[in-house]
Amino acid sequence: MEYLIMAPVASFIFAITILTSVLAFSNDNLYANMILHPYSVYRRQRVYTVITSGLIHNDWMHLFFNMLSFYFFAFQLEPVLGHWQFGLLYTVSLILSDLPTVYKHKNDEWYHSLGASGAVSAVIFSFIMFDPLSKMMIMPIPIGIPAVLFGALYLVYCNYASRYSHDNINHDAHMFGALSGLIITIALNPYVVHEFIGKISVGVQSLLH
Repeated sequence: MEYLIMAPVASFIFAITILTSVLAFSNDNLYANMILHPYSVYRRQRVYTVITSGLIHNDWMHLFFNMLSFYFFAFQLEPVLGHWQFGLLYTVSLILSDLPTVYKHKNDEWYHSLGASGAVSAVIFSFIMFDPLSKMMIMPIPIGIPAVLFGALYLVYCNYASRYSHDNINHDAHMFGALSGLIITIALNPYVVHEFIGKISVGVQSLLH
């Protein structure tokens, strides 16, 4: 109940994403109708899938990790960012994170993509803007590192993996989702840049002393 009061939008997104993903696991028609197919979208068919593809996942593990990340950051971010602002951030970032994929694979008839990773990345990077010195974990590093350092390493990795990795992960969505989160957060709260720099400065000074 506390989450519903403090973060109603995040609570709704969390619940509907889990519900829709679970339903799609056992419903092939639902899965096929919601998954992103860049070849079709580029030709102005099934354009709605730039949103619906973020409501389904490939398997339980994919769903678990995305929703775990969402849980840790979204419910802290919404009270700070604002309710409608959080909804705007999530929805717009979900769309923007898919557009580079649509263009990149516009002629790949076999290519499909799904998952909330782009929007979740946006949530994480928006959180970093507000709390750049909070500790985050990167496996296999056994200790938490500052969120701002995590963000920098994340972008470097996503850029590298997008170019050279041959796995089935849509690294473009991760990277452009993160960048969308930064841009939208700054557009909604220009003051956050000054506060971000101030917090980094205080952190650096504390290390030097």
